Amino acid sequence: MKKIKCVMVGQPNVGKSSIINALSNARLHVGNFAGVTVEKKEVLIQKGDVDIEIVDLPGIYSLNAYTPEEVVAKKYLLDENYDLIINVVDANVLERNLNFTLSLMDMRKKMILVINMIDEIEKEGGKIDAKKLSNLLEIPVILTSAKEKRGVDEIVEKIMDIQNISKPKIYYDERIEEEIERLTKILLKSFKDEDRARFYVIRLLENDKDIYKTLHDMPIFLEFHEELSKSIKRLKLEFDEDSVSDILTNDRNSLAKNLVMQVASIPKKKSLTDKIDSILIHPILGLPIFLFFMWVLFQLTFQIGSIPMDYIDETTTNFATWLKGILPPGNLNSAITDGVIPAVSAVIMFLPNILILFLGINLLEQTGYMSRAAFLLDGFLKKFGLQGKAFIPLVSGFGCTVPAYMAARTLKNPADRLITMLVLGFMSCSARLPIYVLLIAAFFPAFSAGNILFAIYISGALLGLIAAKILRKVLFKGEPEPFVMEMPPYRFPSIKAILVDLWIKTKIFLKKAGTFIAGAALIIWFLSSYPTNPKLEAEYSKKIELAKSDKEKIELKNALAAKELENSYLGEFGKAIEPIFAPLGFDWRMSVATISGLAAKEVVVSTLATLYAVGDADETSSTLIKKLRENIDFKAAIALIVIIMIYSPCVAAMSTFYAEVPEWAWRTFYTIYPNVLAWILAFIVYRGLAMFGY
Repeated sequence: MKKIKCVMVGQPNVGKSSIINALSNARLHVGNFAGVTVEKKEVLIQKGDVDIEIVDLPGIYSLNAYTPEEVVAKKYLLDENYDLIINVVDANVLERNLNFTLSLMDMRKKMILVINMIDEIEKEGGKIDAKKLSNLLEIPVILTSAKEKRGVDEIVEKIMDIQNISKPKIYYDERIEEEIERLTKILLKSFKDEDRARFYVIRLLENDKDIYKTLHDMPIFLEFHEELSKSIKRLKLEFDEDSVSDILTNDRNSLAKNLVMQVASIPKKKSLTDKIDSILIHPILGLPIFLFFMWVLFQLTFQIGSIPMDYIDETTTNFATWLKGILPPGNLNSAITDGVIPAVSAVIMFLPNILILFLGINLLEQTGYMSRAAFLLDGFLKKFGLQGKAFIPLVSGFGCTVPAYMAARTLKNPADRLITMLVLGFMSCSARLPIYVLLIAAFFPAFSAGNILFAIYISGALLGLIAAKILRKVLFKGEPEPFVMEMPPYRFPSIKAILVDLWIKTKIFLKKAGTFIAGAALIIWFLSSYPTNPKLEAEYSKKIELAKSDKEKIELKNALAAKELENSYLGEFGKAIEPIFAPLGFDWRMSVATISGLAAKEVVVSTLATLYAVGDADETSSTLIKKLRENIDFKAAIALIVIIMIYSPCVAAMSTFYAEVPEWAWRTFYTIYPNVLAWILAFIVYRGLAMFGY
């Protein structure tokens, strides 16, 4: 039985999977490519005495592959044995997709061009002349609509007629062709395959490192490499360009544009998406509109999120009181009701704020605005050495740094990805929100709370951008990769998808609050409760018995708690590290709370409540706020905000970074630099405010 093996390849979102699914009488097999977790779809079609195997490759923008999916697709195209390439393109963006088609034609493999979504063009009164395009490219061209199953069977018919399909060849500008021909002749001293030699030359002119490695050990390499360098210099001079890759891309763009002008009539009707885009990604209005949306999101996070706080506080307080009465008196009772429950309560209080923030980010993603914002900010971010696509992990960092590190995988260039990950910590995650709320409530008027919170988040983001610029100039010299991202049409968000996502995030947050944070709170309670001092307790017990008023009794109890804390293990640790933080105006309590934030940022509020002997207080507690005002001056509070805003994220986030970045040099740098920078900037802010009389 005869077998024909085909590869289906195209840029992302051209409908390859839809065509695969539309193929009638086909058996679909789904798995992963060998050695990588990249999805692999294979279709087997039996037609008479012929077996047709079609491998659906991951979406790839060009043969300059960077992402794992693109690398897999490129490796398969270059290294595997197959009989035919099926190149799928989107009729709506034919000119852009044809650029990649022309790159594939350089391989001199038998090829079919499938123009999908033709129904969308025809509905608008447009048309594409497949026969004329086929004559111009010298390959079969099929118009399809996977949705309507139109033209799909014709693909199988063309595959069956493979013996009548010729190998295509494109011709570049005369000056380019002259260099290609000269270099090909040199390679033919080692190669017998002229088609492969020509393709390798084109790829090497585009600085393809994979092909470079292939040729490196060949005897002809030194002679070829010298001539290749000369050709590159001549072409750069000839075309006045900095890159030969750009020269070839520009030539393909011109060819693609010329082809579309000859064969296609595509009406340019302004869609609703285009009308909305004319406002939301306007070159002047776009950025202010985006900043306004973000400002509204943070206002809603603060204002609406504060409404359920009292109910949550009252519920957890009542639960602690009820449990205190049920459990037998002693250390276990105190550990749970005075340590764990108040700490977890102080964190759960912020669940509404966090969910509102996640809801806002989800809406941006599902409506299609997130990719527009990335496009809008590409030019701005490039000024700071970042790529437009970095916007997505950066914004995700405002929710949680862990998924933000994972989102950085979408950046195809390793340097772009690492720079983005190194500055993600400057984007204040939702876990820092409780600390900001507490300090804002203690040191700023209520009417300005939303504005101060917005200023903190924006300041952190700007510091991150400045850090990215410095990193790009000092450690990652060069320009970020060009920005490429699909612009989906605007659509209504899926309520079900949003609710499911929020439920998952709620479970993760509550699990973290109920385990890791509870454990940290238990350790802090133990360190703050021991060693006990019976003599001190007896002394204050007498004073409390002799007190004449309830107010005096409360003051004496607080004084006892403060003395016990000062003499505890935690107090001793705080005093040991106090010299490090003393230049910032921190006392030993603030020093301990800051260090505890390295475990989880949410722990800082509960740690402060414990250390200032406020018991089950949270960030909205007037008692805790009063204690902070009494013990911390304004400039030290601002220095603490700066520290929280910049220093290392939680242990979970740091572990994720270590998992994503295997090099120990970068792990060490990542561990040290934000903490040193945080201390320096906090010191500058503290001393600066002192100079102005605060």
